[in-house]
Amino acid sequence: MALSGARGDGMELRIHESLEELSTDLADYISDLSETTIKERGAFCVAISGGSLVSLMGKLCQAPYLKTIDWAGWHVFWADERAVAKNHVDSNYKLAKDTFLSKIPFVPGHLHSINDSLTVEEAASVYEFVIRKLVKTRVIGASEITDCPKFDLIILGMGHDGHVASLFPNHPILDERSEWVTYIIDSPKPPPERITFTLPVINSSSNVALVVTGSTKADMVHLVIDDVGPECSSVPAKMIHPIDGKLLWFLDNSAASKLNGTAQFS
Repeated sequence: MALSGARGDGMELRIHESLEELSTDLADYISDLSETTIKERGAFCVAISGGSLVSLMGKLCQAPYLKTIDWAGWHVFWADERAVAKNHVDSNYKLAKDTFLSKIPFVPGHLHSINDSLTVEEAASVYEFVIRKLVKTRVIGASEITDCPKFDLIILGMGHDGHVASLFPNHPILDERSEWVTYIIDSPKPPPERITFTLPVINSSSNVALVVTGSTKADMVHLVIDDVGPECSSVPAKMIHPIDGKLLWFLDNSAASKLNGTAQFS
């Protein structure tokens, strides 16, 4: 690992020499957190997004993780999803399934994807209802601070514009405080219809991992982490602040290349 350390603002950075190194560290992190959480609660509830981070999670279906992780305790959710069929090329579910989920011995029914036969508004409502039932039965924890579900881990990527999940800059959805899952019909990136966890749900998670790679995102990583520029406060990635949890950034050297003061971390 090139660099690792905590900052004064509560976030931890892990900066890696290569994608291979990052992928291995991410798998180790998820594996360790899974083991600890299942011992404590009997379940590990993880929500993932789409994009390049899915391929970086691919090591989970390889040795040693495939045989050492207690997959029976896992419940997998999607922090956001496109309102398309599950076999559509744009589906986050399809991407994750093709990459690694289909190779892992999950318990049937523990993969909680959206109902793709519904309208996007209906899909968001039903997905929230599913989550509420699992909170009621204590499969998913509940935040004592926000009354939101307290996922054990939410893993997110970040777009070039600083969006996370399907929370885009300057979109009214960023102000949503009453719903756990909501929907949009005007995404600035295709496809336009999506469902997404809201900021209160993401920020109620026990752990949030932001996985960002590539030099094309270096400027936005610098903007968000180094807190520079007047527009910084409106960037969704900057709004990720777990209330009673941990925020961990997994970066490669290219994405971290414009960060200030990285030599100060230990």
